[in-house]
Amino acid sequence: MTTPQAVHTDKAPKAIGPYSQAIVAGGTVHCSGQVGMDPTTGELVSEDVEAQTEQCLRNLQAVLEAAGSSFAQAVRCTVYLTDLGDFARVNQVYARAFEGLTPPSRACVEVSALPKGALVEIDCLASLA
Repeated sequence: MTTPQAVHTDKAPKAIGPYSQAIVAGGTVHCSGQVGMDPTTGELVSEDVEAQTEQCLRNLQAVLEAAGSSFAQAVRCTVYLTDLGDFARVNQVYARAFEGLTPPSRACVEVSALPKGALVEIDCLASLA
């Protein structure tokens, strides 16, 4: 049995709590949720849900790549929204990230609040490339 390995990249925001950006275990990458924070400044990129979604996905992509995976190997994502009314706008941005790929299974839920006042958070489970 392999010991789980933490993944870290400076191309995604540092964890803002006692957790890892991702854990590699059993041939899979378990990515923690990413919000639309700029990895350099640690601040949200915008108050716009589409811009935050784009940054969430860039952050997830960076973590997946650091782990040796990619969106092409994604098997499951969860999208957390503070307003389910943003679903269609987020979905358009999300669809572009998986364009030409088999999209992973997904759940989308509305939550009362997210870290840093974010409007959207996305996590991901992927296999290793």
